Amino acid sequence: MIGKASTAGEIIEHLRSLRSEETVAGMERFGIVTETALGISNPDLQKIARLTGKDHARAFALWTSDIREARMLALYTLEPGKLTPEEALRLAEDFNSWELVDNAADIFIEAKLVSLIPTFAADEREFVRRTAFAMIASAAVHMKKEPDDTLIGWLDLVEDHAGDPRNFVKKSVNWALRNVGKRSHACHALALALARTLAGSSDKTARWIGKDAVRELTDEKILARLKR
Repeated sequence: MIGKASTAGEIIEHLRSLRSEETVAGMERFGIVTETALGISNPDLQKIARLTGKDHARAFALWTSDIREARMLALYTLEPGKLTPEEALRLAEDFNSWELVDNAADIFIEAKLVSLIPTFAADEREFVRRTAFAMIASAAVHMKKEPDDTLIGWLDLVEDHAGDPRNFVKKSVNWALRNVGKRSHACHALALALARTLAGSSDKTARWIGKDAVRELTDEKILARLKR
């Protein structure tokens, strides 16, 4: 039985024992990279994470295994308070799927590493650039005490990269724009203005991002919530 004293090697051996080819096949339908997957669901990995507890050094040992489930477990068991910018950049070097990026983005926000957002956005690699906008989307929801001006400042990055046609980038740029717009009255006004500008763009990707964001940010339920 694995627990808090288990080593990375013991945990990986346990993960291998849970391999499910049927689940691996199902993961492919959701765009999950399965080359190194064992076929363990994220809820089950979260249960394992509760058994093992958090251990920063062990999490990085799990990450280096290159196994999809071990890397997800590494993210679940990292200690955000100990995560350094250098370590975050090291993790980003291996990003190859949206699920790693989106889970890591939440951790990077919890670790208060927002200074890395422009760095990630400037990176030409698809999943590293996605990290910037996944972090913005996460920050808009979780950094409740952060001044609106911080979120509004990131709209420049949305505008700068709204023409990136790669699937996992354009969807994250759209996600960031929508989440910033739903944060507050001040954020909504400026995000909607940008969304309308993008919706009128001659660039196909920017136009899609803008139109989709306008549709959500003018939804009656969203407007009603912002009035509360």
